[in-house]
Amino acid sequence: MTLKKITEKASALALIVLQACAVNPKTTGNNITDGLPVRDSCTLERLYKDMPQEINTDSPDVWFVNALCEGRADDVAALFRETKIFRDDLPAVDAPYGRFEGLDGIKAFAEGFLPRFNAEGATFTPVFQTVGGGRICLEGVFKFVVDGAINEAPFFVCVDLRTPVLLDEVRMYTNYTYVPDLTPYRKPIWQSAHLEMGDPQLLTSGMRAYYEALHHAPYCSPDKIHECFAEQCILGGYEPKNSRVLSGEEMSKSAHSFGFGLSTYIPACVGMRYETIIDDGKTCVIEWCHVVSDLGAESRNRIAMSACSAYTRDENGYLCAVRICDYAGHEAEIDWDKAGISEKEARAINRIHEFPAGCGDKPQQNY
Repeated sequence: MTLKKITEKASALALIVLQACAVNPKTTGNNITDGLPVRDSCTLERLYKDMPQEINTDSPDVWFVNALCEGRADDVAALFRETKIFRDDLPAVDAPYGRFEGLDGIKAFAEGFLPRFNAEGATFTPVFQTVGGGRICLEGVFKFVVDGAINEAPFFVCVDLRTPVLLDEVRMYTNYTYVPDLTPYRKPIWQSAHLEMGDPQLLTSGMRAYYEALHHAPYCSPDKIHECFAEQCILGGYEPKNSRVLSGEEMSKSAHSFGFGLSTYIPACVGMRYETIIDDGKTCVIEWCHVVSDLGAESRNRIAMSACSAYTRDENGYLCAVRICDYAGHEAEIDWDKAGISEKEARAINRIHEFPAGCGDKPQQNY
């Protein structure tokens, strides 16, 4: 039997085993969180309960989170191979509290996942699943059982598919307040190819219009930003734990006014450069890094970090939901002894003198 056949057979066997072991928290009758009170709550599931989504639970992103919840470290590691499929890079899980590379590293991450949250067990409730471009973004709520109560934590789980049943890399995002003893710093996962805005033509429709208006140098265009939003829009899902939930009317009002606040510093002080785009035509998920100007660093204490956002379109193409997970505005709270990097090094990442107009040689529109 050739090596290729052996690998294919092993992948098929892994699929059968993982399918047999996977637990869908929406359907299981042995949900360990049943009847327990909620100690720390989040808004993701509650905000979008009336926005129905199709979730394919027979999918490696779902197998990954379910295996984490049940402490099945070997099953988590079985979703990866020793190196990535087309290069010698190690597979990895990039979590809010560190990067874990190689099969041994991924297994160690899985073994330490529940202990990191002081949990005896957990379930995961999926809320959104976006598939596109060889990647999947699963959004949902980990419900950790801690001392007889539930600590909820909303997560983006972005996976790079190796095959339809295997993974090359996973990147997880949540607000730092949901992770015990985590300081609000997330080192950029990628080294940006260019320190300027991404090419807007990689985005479509409302997302392209929103991004172009947001990065209109030297300051964004609030009116053009607001034109991208549906009349009724939901904002939030990844804010700090136990935050006040806005009413629907307040959220929609904010969607049609928040650009005025942004226009005082974007992009003169900071830009959001996307590094991945996962778009299924309805929802667009962007993993991005900050690019920080001297003005942003000196006047607003901004520091480049990795973050993730999702934008859902309504049937007319307008943005009806925006979910952003970043640590912007919390830079003064960073404990550099816990950040895994010196403040000097962090401040040098993605640093420019000023944010350039346009995108490379492409001029900005005149609004």
